[in-house]
This record gives sequence, structure tokens and C-alpha cells, in this order.
Amino acid sequence: MTAAQSEAPQSEAPLSEAARAKLATVSTATLTTALFKRGLRNVFLQGPLRINPGAGSMVGPAYTLRYIPAREDLDGLEVFKDPAHPQRKGVEECPAGAVFVIDSRGDRRAASAGGILVTRLMRRGVAGIVTDGGFRDTPEIADMAIPAYHAGPSAPTNLIHHHAVDLNVPIACGGVAVYPGDVMVGDGEGVVCIPAHLVEEIAEETFDQTVYEDFVMERVGQGHTIRGLYPMTDPANRPLFEAWRKEKGR
Repeated sequence: MTAAQSEAPQSEAPLSEAARAKLATVSTATLTTALFKRGLRNVFLQGPLRINPGAGSMVGPAYTLRYIPAREDLDGLEVFKDPAHPQRKGVEECPAGAVFVIDSRGDRRAASAGGILVTRLMRRGVAGIVTDGGFRDTPEIADMAIPAYHAGPSAPTNLIHHHAVDLNVPIACGGVAVYPGDVMVGDGEGVVCIPAHLVEEIAEETFDQTVYEDFVMERVGQGHTIRGLYPMTDPANRPLFEAWRKEKGR
């Protein structure tokens, strides 16, 4: 594989604060539809679910860690003494505002990380952590303010089944290709990966779509039909929506 083949299109600028704020209000359902309109079907991570609903939404560019299967002669507890160990190095170097995304090959038999490392990420200002494996210390993580997504609790140390090999390289997580810098958005339903070069336009479009869907939900909740409203094929609904949006200041 050439270097060009291993890279995805990247945005010319980091995630803007305006886009981050808009994406924080958008559901993963709306995001998957917007990405589907652009031909992207496999963007929702299968497996990872949020541990701590109280932590709120998650938005940030991906910083990745890749595991391969562990090998007994390489993965003993002494490896953690090395500050260059990829898991420990990643926890100390993942940028503030980023999402730490871990490729555990969908294997939750051993933990991808635990409470101490998640706490360190939280204190460093990392926006969230995602694995398609499991976490240990989940009762403690469930009370933390950092959004955390995994496939299920797993008490055994990662070394039993996982060997950390790479940082900030293209990975698979939950069956989705995740490239460094792609933007991860998480809500109560799960996590979506947005290709970096599409983030700004997706943020703008889905924010507007979310405002419209809130209007639709209110109307439907009042007993109105969805015909001509969702989607808006009846032009009579347009001025109603515009007046509602102005009243709500959205």
C-alpha cells in the first residue's frame, strides 16, 4: 500500500468552534442521513454505546490507537513501565478537544482502557473516548463527565488480548474506517464518523435540518399530519416554519 492509498482526504483547517457547536446539537440519525445523501453508507459505529448519559454530547476530531492481538512473550505487565507504550503515550498526547478512538477489533474480552486512563484524558480536556471493545472500571467511568462509548464492560487488563501498536493512523472501529482528523459525533444512540473534508458543510446542513425537524415534531405532537410537512412538499408549510423559527430565535 502506498502512502497515498493509506490516506483519506483531510480538511485544510481544524474543526471550527462554530461547526463544533452546531454538531453538538445534531443527532447521529440526522448525520447519517446527510452523509447518505453524499453516498456514505457506513459511518455509524456498530457496537459502541454510551456508558454515561449524563456526560452530554461528544464532538471532536479523531485521535486513534490501534490494537492487534496480544502475544504472551510481548505483553507482560512490565511493558507499562515504558512511557513510549502506545496506549500510555496516546493518553498523554491526545490533543484537548479531540476524541480518543480505539480499534480493539470488536474484541471485548479484555479492557481497551480503564478508569485511571479515562480520568487522565478527561483532565487533559479530551472531548471523549470510543472503543469497539470494552472498558474496565465502568461503574466509575459511568459517573465521569467525559463521554465514553464501548461495546460492554470488561474487567481483564488489555494485555491479555490486546497489543498496542500504532497511534494516529487509519483504523477500523465498530466496522467503520476512521482516519485521524475525521470528526466523531456521539449522542445517546451511538457514534458517527464524519470525513474531515465534509465536516463544515455537514455541520451547517444538519443544524438547519435539526431546527426543521424540531418544528415538525412540535406540529405532529399537536396532531398535524406528516403529509406535505415531512418532507415539506406543501408550500403552505414554509411560511409557518419561517415564522416559528423566527419566534424561537433559531
